[in-house]
Amino acid sequence: MTDYLSRGPGLQSWLSSTDHKRIGVMYLVSILSAFLLGGIFAILMRTEMLTPARTIVDVEAYNQFFTLHGAIMVFLFAIPGIPAALGNFVLPLMLGAKNVAFPKLNRTCFHLWILGAFLSLLAIVFGGVDAGWTFYTPYSISTETNVILAAIGVAILGFSSVFTGLNFIVTIHRLRRPGLTWFKMPLFAWSLYATGIIQLLAMPVLAATLLLLTLERATGLSVFDPASGGDPVFFQHLFWFSAHPAVFIMVLPGMGIVSELMSTFSRKHIFGYKPIAYSSVAIALLSFLAWGHHMTTSGQSDVASTIFSAFAFIVAVPFAIKVFSWIATMHKGSIRLDTPMIYALAFIILIGVGGLSGLFLMALATSIHLHDTYFAVAHFHYVIVGGMVVAFIGGLHYWWPKMFGRRYSENWGRFAASLIFIGLNMTFFTQFIMGSKGMPRRYYNYADEFTGYHVVSSIGTYLLAVGFIVVAAYLIHSLTKGRPAPANPWGGNSLEWHTSSPPPPENFDGEIPPARDPYDYDDLAWDGRNEEYVVEEHVAKSGAVT
Repeated sequence: MTDYLSRGPGLQSWLSSTDHKRIGVMYLVSILSAFLLGGIFAILMRTEMLTPARTIVDVEAYNQFFTLHGAIMVFLFAIPGIPAALGNFVLPLMLGAKNVAFPKLNRTCFHLWILGAFLSLLAIVFGGVDAGWTFYTPYSISTETNVILAAIGVAILGFSSVFTGLNFIVTIHRLRRPGLTWFKMPLFAWSLYATGIIQLLAMPVLAATLLLLTLERATGLSVFDPASGGDPVFFQHLFWFSAHPAVFIMVLPGMGIVSELMSTFSRKHIFGYKPIAYSSVAIALLSFLAWGHHMTTSGQSDVASTIFSAFAFIVAVPFAIKVFSWIATMHKGSIRLDTPMIYALAFIILIGVGGLSGLFLMALATSIHLHDTYFAVAHFHYVIVGGMVVAFIGGLHYWWPKMFGRRYSENWGRFAASLIFIGLNMTFFTQFIMGSKGMPRRYYNYADEFTGYHVVSSIGTYLLAVGFIVVAAYLIHSLTKGRPAPANPWGGNSLEWHTSSPPPPENFDGEIPPARDPYDYDDLAWDGRNEEYVVEEHVAKSGAVT
């Protein structure tokens, strides 16, 4: 039987393909390449911070390291990561559809990502980029580095994200299999729907802001530069109006992945299905009302700061609903600690630390002290690395057998997950302490009292890097040496687990399976002969041990 991987070999057949599965795999390779590059800059940056004075580079190079690390990780990896790679591959399968609503637009989105990434990398080669990943004015206007090319590249990446969100929203509305009602839809699909709303509303603002910055640098148009009558605080309002919701473009799909993992590996129906679904949409909408809590030191009024702080606290409510529901799902469940579930458990702990630490940055009494310190750096990385990245890796392990038809080593998977968890906490929890003691972020030199904290944080970064290298090694090894994967190795019950691994080009052979409750496992039984879960009547017919 021909699967999507073997249909039409050759690079040209992949680049011209409109198959959502191939586009998802191409996104996966591309964004992981960006993750590698951004990770290299992180290692260089943490190596420089091993000593209070110069360690390996001068201050100009260090400034470029943290700019490039942040910009690459946020715009090339974290924002497109889960929706573009895993979402593209899984969503039509979950819905019982043959493809997304606009296949050619989907391919164009990938080409736009490639173009945006190419321009951003050109900026690194020709002059470098020193503006911080936020491109704050007036510094981004006055710096001599190649901000224009980088800003245009990020703007193009923004439009790629907009069209991807639009495609997913239309796909969910129009291409669900008959009988697959809104409340039979997997929660990962709900999270992609909520993410699509944010992409449609937030990313055009980000793209327009960066294009205005480009025009100001290129033509002298007075918008943000105070030297010519512009307003740099206006830039902050525009940037954070889009960038604050963009955090949830990164995190919300990860929450959808964790919902799938919690139910599947607890062998129990998800607790609070509707509250989890509604909370995804609530987070998407509320995230647009709290952007000003990033600007408590910008000179905005106390009344505005109070209102933004209140909305930031309100966003925590739907987040808490999800965490409570995940924990309740595990209660009295038959929990299996396979590699994806380990990442799901790590996600709850790490995103919990990230979310709770955010309360100190939202509260006006502590925000002033902690603003622009390593405390904010640690909070952000617990949310993005502990949230988006950990969930992404968990989802990648969950759907890897479906994507490539191969099993990986569970022993190596558990080992790498442990390394990543330990390294992540060593790296960033230490930064909470530094920040609370007043260590500013982005500083090249620092007081001797912070040396020990920086050394521990850098060692944690190296350990974290080793964990990611181990993951890459055994997953790549599995592509040629891994055991063939059955259709349903984990016992999931959403529609993607009722087709072959890897799926055929049209997603399903013959008739598409009927729509079912994706979290009801009563009709699934373990087929010991084939080492997979199948519908119980099939086990009875085959005579396999259940």
